[in-house]
Amino acid sequence: MSGTKRKFPQRMKFSSGQVEMTHGGGGRAMAQLIEELFVRHFDNELLAAGNDQAVFTAPPGRVVISTDGHVVSPLFFPGGDIGSLSVHGTVNDVAMSGARPLYLSAGFILEEGFALSDLERIVISMAAASAKAGVPVVTGDTKVVERGKGDGVFITTTGVGVVPEGIEISGALARPGDAVLVNGFIGDHGTAILSKRENLEFESEIRSDSAALHGLIAHMLAAETDIHVLRDPTRGGLAATCNEIAWQSGVGMHLMEERIPIRPDVQAACELLGLDPLYVANEGKLIAICPGEKADALLAAMREHELGRDAGIIGHVRADENRFVTMETGFGGNRIVDWIAGEQLPRIC
Repeated sequence: MSGTKRKFPQRMKFSSGQVEMTHGGGGRAMAQLIEELFVRHFDNELLAAGNDQAVFTAPPGRVVISTDGHVVSPLFFPGGDIGSLSVHGTVNDVAMSGARPLYLSAGFILEEGFALSDLERIVISMAAASAKAGVPVVTGDTKVVERGKGDGVFITTTGVGVVPEGIEISGALARPGDAVLVNGFIGDHGTAILSKRENLEFESEIRSDSAALHGLIAHMLAAETDIHVLRDPTRGGLAATCNEIAWQSGVGMHLMEERIPIRPDVQAACELLGLDPLYVANEGKLIAICPGEKADALLAAMREHELGRDAGIIGHVRADENRFVTMETGFGGNRIVDWIAGEQLPRIC
């Protein structure tokens, strides 16, 4: 993605045009698309240098890198779109190590015939999310595939960040006696996507929780550095993420159903659709695991931040060689919260 300033005979017509094969062909049309869309909206010095890479000096600490592909359907949904989602998803993956996200790269796969107005809308949303997060898109790539061989647009983002000295967070560090916390209501994103996809209308609009969580994490670490695990429960939801952590750490977990925050309208929608909210994707939630004696202090810090107002302690880690995740139900019984079989909600992120 080049950022060198050029002059073109006439400006692109984003309101009425479509993506053409020439936009990926390496010629004038591609240069104009990059200049008038990507460089214009992402607008930072590293991108404007016009190189095929971004060169920067990383601050002290361990470097973190994460890549995420985004194929969500529909592209636009209540609370977000594929553009903002591609920023939030990768920023969050980097931040879950305790890192400060620094920069993003973005790769676009565009389908011939895709409306330029929709592409511009996506890029504007992506640029706004990037600016709000303070994590610029500094390099990237654009490819065009033939009509019928894509699905409008796919976006792959890669994020780079730095973990400060003294921070050691990993999915392998959960220990018996640790507390399990979540920063708010689960299931919003997946339910919003499915409602839009199926043209379902509910009494109130269900909106995605898509958000960049690095600010919340920085606030948590400023209050309590002894956090063992951070993980964002995206595909597979809370259930899959807890199972992932249990297997990584070689422990079991026990959750309490009545403490897991779920919005009533999300619960109702899931019941209507035959879904379990525990398995529904989130894009603005995190699971935090810390020593049990420090859970109240961490919870208080989370609730001080706007993205942690509805945080709660939802369970604990325990010794279990079988690495089972169990849950005390609202009726006082217990059940195993197992891995999901198959794909409950495809194309969710």
